[in-house]
Amino acid sequence: MQNIRNIAIIAHVDHGKTTLVDALLRQSKTEMKKEVAAQDMILDSNELERERGITIFSKNASVLYNPSTGSGPAVKINIIDTPGHADFGGEVERVLNMADGCLLLIDAKEGPMPQTRFVLKKALEMGHKIIVVVNKIDKSGARPEFALEATLELFLELGAGDHSLDFPVIYASGRDGKAGLEADLSKMENIIPVFDAIIKHIPSPIADATKPLQMLVTSIAPDDFKGRIAIGRIHNGILKANQEIVHINREGIKTKAKLTSLMTFDGLGRTEALEVKAGDIVAIAGIEDVTIGETIADAENPEALPLINIEEPTVKMTFLVNDSPFGGKEGEFSTTRQIRQRLFKELETDVSLKVEETDKNTWIVSGRGELHLAILIERMRREGYEFQVSRPQVILREINGKTMTPYDKIFIEVPEQYQGVVMQKMGTRKGELKEMSSVNGIAFLEFIIPTRGLFGYKNEFLTDTKGLGIINTIFFEYMEDPGNWKERDNGSLVATESGETRLYGLKNVQDRGTLFFGPAETVYEGQVVGQNSRPNDIRVNVCKEKQLSNMRAKGEKNREHFNVPKTMGLEDALEYIGDDEYVEITPKNIRIRKIHLKEVDAKRADRAADGVKFDY
Repeated sequence: MQNIRNIAIIAHVDHGKTTLVDALLRQSKTEMKKEVAAQDMILDSNELERERGITIFSKNASVLYNPSTGSGPAVKINIIDTPGHADFGGEVERVLNMADGCLLLIDAKEGPMPQTRFVLKKALEMGHKIIVVVNKIDKSGARPEFALEATLELFLELGAGDHSLDFPVIYASGRDGKAGLEADLSKMENIIPVFDAIIKHIPSPIADATKPLQMLVTSIAPDDFKGRIAIGRIHNGILKANQEIVHINREGIKTKAKLTSLMTFDGLGRTEALEVKAGDIVAIAGIEDVTIGETIADAENPEALPLINIEEPTVKMTFLVNDSPFGGKEGEFSTTRQIRQRLFKELETDVSLKVEETDKNTWIVSGRGELHLAILIERMRREGYEFQVSRPQVILREINGKTMTPYDKIFIEVPEQYQGVVMQKMGTRKGELKEMSSVNGIAFLEFIIPTRGLFGYKNEFLTDTKGLGIINTIFFEYMEDPGNWKERDNGSLVATESGETRLYGLKNVQDRGTLFFGPAETVYEGQVVGQNSRPNDIRVNVCKEKQLSNMRAKGEKNREHFNVPKTMGLEDALEYIGDDEYVEITPKNIRIRKIHLKEVDAKRADRAADGVKFDY
């Protein structure tokens, strides 16, 4: 146990966390496969993570480090890479249970950011020792003194004790693989000072190998040959290969099982082990129904560890089978059984997700935010699934007899000339300004706003600030719903017939708003083909062809300009849709459609909602 260090790495999105881990792995001479060693961002192995440049799933790696002093045996350092976005907080909360300390990465230019606050708060609550790494000191405009001062203020704001406030500081350039005790890149040689700080300041695990076995499951990984693999830290006792254990589930029910595989982490992979002592992080197989937060205990004296407390989801969506005219044509998995099986499979590895099945072959899926659910949808889509989703909605709670809605704390960094329009939009969305400051022509604004008020604002914000603004949000708390929510400002342009879009029909419609399609694309009746410039919906014929005649057309007409259509990605579509619309998701296309495709059906539904009785 003296030769083990379990450390989690905390950082805001894009502050260089994965790059620093790459440097640690390479300079410790950790063995890696050739194809892995040749790539950047070694730990961001998921395709979506590489595309977006963010960490979504926590990863485990292990390095063996010989202290630079030359004294003492090699130390095994278990590195846990944590997601930096608050929407994946469920991952963060559980993996911090495996660590004894944290590396807190701070951008030397930006200082600590909102999502840093979220994860750091969790780490301080657990009493972890923090090492502050001021990263990217090679960056243009780096302000290491400012970053350090802002970090100290953050620690004080989060109520850190004397133990936590006395944190060691390392300066680094993760991209260059260099670190040092001073903010001078020319004096740095390698990443070794980070290793030395870990050995010196992070305590070895507090565990007792002589006590009965106790292991807390914090992650689940699927394996085609070994089945479900449970990953966690041994708190007490010793685990041996083929050992008989007791699995204690969340309800406290105890079941005997036998391990079929016992593995420890070695570099980026897992290796079979005969025996692992308390304090180390292991992966085990042989327990069919094990899930996150449960305990693996001694067969003769089983005692459960405290369950991991996970914050409740705040946003929900309805998932449905695709019943559009194109349903079942583009996806490999589109039936009720297949979608249901996939959603419930996700629950095994994502503790912050909830799935509730209704009577109508629909599922209400709840998550920590829009991005959390959007990532799940994108992953399913890439796996070949085809389905529909409704507009995101906040999850209301009844607290002390009052209806409460989730609020977010929003941090905005924007050039001063765009400050006015941002404050105006925040006001219309029921945001309350809490703090405002300005440095070198950049305005820093902090608001408290209902989560519902943020829906659909991201694209507006980028447009209003000409792409120069930075916006970050974290969950604040549940408060009273302000009510009086107005509908969206723009309606939809809805196709009146099925067929291929024609340039003639599109040109006739483009003055009414923004189109989502160009010519020669297949659409169906009831599909949303654009955004109206006015609040109401309009049914338009984008498949209309020009009537041929023997009369010569005017030359000016042929030179009429066709505007470039707006491409709607998944997150754009989720932000755009109204309560009477669905997003149709297939491996090949993202479409927006009306719930009631025919105009007469939509009118009937409106009248029924208003309580009007009528005969047809």
